[in-house]
Amino acid sequence: MGRMFGTDGVRGVAGKELTIDLAMKLGQAGAYVLTKEKAHQPTIIVGCDTRISGGMLANALMAGICSVGANAVYMGVMPTPAIAYLTKKHKVDAGVVISASHNPMEFNGIKFFNGEGYKLSDQLEDEIEELIQSGMKDIKMPIGSGIGSVAYRMDAREEYVFFMKKTVPVDLSGLKIVIDCAEGAAYYTAVETLKGLGANLVAIHTNPDGTNINANCGSTHMDELRARVVYEKADVGLAFDGDADRMLAVDELGNEVDGDQIMAIIGSYMKEKGTLKKDTIVATVMSNLGFTLMGEKNGIHIERTKVGDRYVLENMLENGFNIGGEQSGHIIFLDESTTGDGLLSGLHLLEVMVKSGRKLSELAQIMEVLPQALVNAKVPTHKKDKYMEYPEIAQAISDLEKRFAGEGRVLIRPSGTEPLVRVMIEGKNQEEIEKEAKVLAELITRNML
Repeated sequence: MGRMFGTDGVRGVAGKELTIDLAMKLGQAGAYVLTKEKAHQPTIIVGCDTRISGGMLANALMAGICSVGANAVYMGVMPTPAIAYLTKKHKVDAGVVISASHNPMEFNGIKFFNGEGYKLSDQLEDEIEELIQSGMKDIKMPIGSGIGSVAYRMDAREEYVFFMKKTVPVDLSGLKIVIDCAEGAAYYTAVETLKGLGANLVAIHTNPDGTNINANCGSTHMDELRARVVYEKADVGLAFDGDADRMLAVDELGNEVDGDQIMAIIGSYMKEKGTLKKDTIVATVMSNLGFTLMGEKNGIHIERTKVGDRYVLENMLENGFNIGGEQSGHIIFLDESTTGDGLLSGLHLLEVMVKSGRKLSELAQIMEVLPQALVNAKVPTHKKDKYMEYPEIAQAISDLEKRFAGEGRVLIRPSGTEPLVRVMIEGKNQEEIEKEAKVLAELITRNML
């Protein structure tokens, strides 16, 4: 059996891999591990995205929390970064988000934040997992007045909207903005924040019904937003994912602006203002080679980490950097937030546009995006970390690495959240690298099924 926690919490198909029994056990073990040193009765806040399974899993999770003597406060549909912010602001003991982020609606996930609003370390996740595997061994369940209670608070999203407007108080009255809320957690908070800052706003996919989250919309499906920006003659488009912790943009010409470009634009603006700590941006190995070249040209050091925002965050905290993120649009502004925040990223991007008076298409030219192909190979979850154990796959990867050495790069990695092995190739010829990536992905799937 593989590790229960992936790069972003525990994730799986709700009711199949992520059952109510597992949710309850995660509530029990998570509450115990995160609050066992507390002298007071602990409180944990809980939020979810718009998936139909969110309420089912939230109730199971909160039952587990209460069974070990902690209190739960249910805050309803909230962006992931909002739960992180409110956990820290209200000085509660932990926060939990029930979300599968950008995944299809049948998936869901459970991710924890500690009392400071940060995602958990591998060590703490392992401790939670070990406790579950042991059947909560030696843990005494309270009875009577020792059992925790559940409270409900549905107005906290206004606190997050207020915080966003206060953090980046940019006047957006001169901009026409199209946003795609992915039928997810941003459907209220992003709209209210941008309207509150004066934007001429066109909002699409803001009617979640529990089953339409990420369905041909949001940051993983940008075609409709690109077309709508052009149709509306808008200045910019912003696309969020299901739990609103990431954002990708569209310029006024309908071109996609990815996370690397967004970090390049905002990071260079911060450097000009003298607020880019140690003149460094933290990125992952998946970031485009053009991002590194942009850094060299502009006197910005690009620090690389393993894939996953948690590893970006760890590097930032350890070394004192204040901006980092992923090509997927998951960007952390450590001076203002403890986790990736799509709305905050959008506000900072809009701030650069307003303060510079430049169009997004012009700003995006700060870096050249080199040809890159990413193809997913579908494999069984329990095998996805073992692809190099197959001789034919290992040989094919070695051959590709030799072929592209000096003219690009080959990166193969298992997904931290899905039953996939991701094949990424960078090179000079888009058609060639797409063909090679597809051939390798098919080879991986064929050998591992």
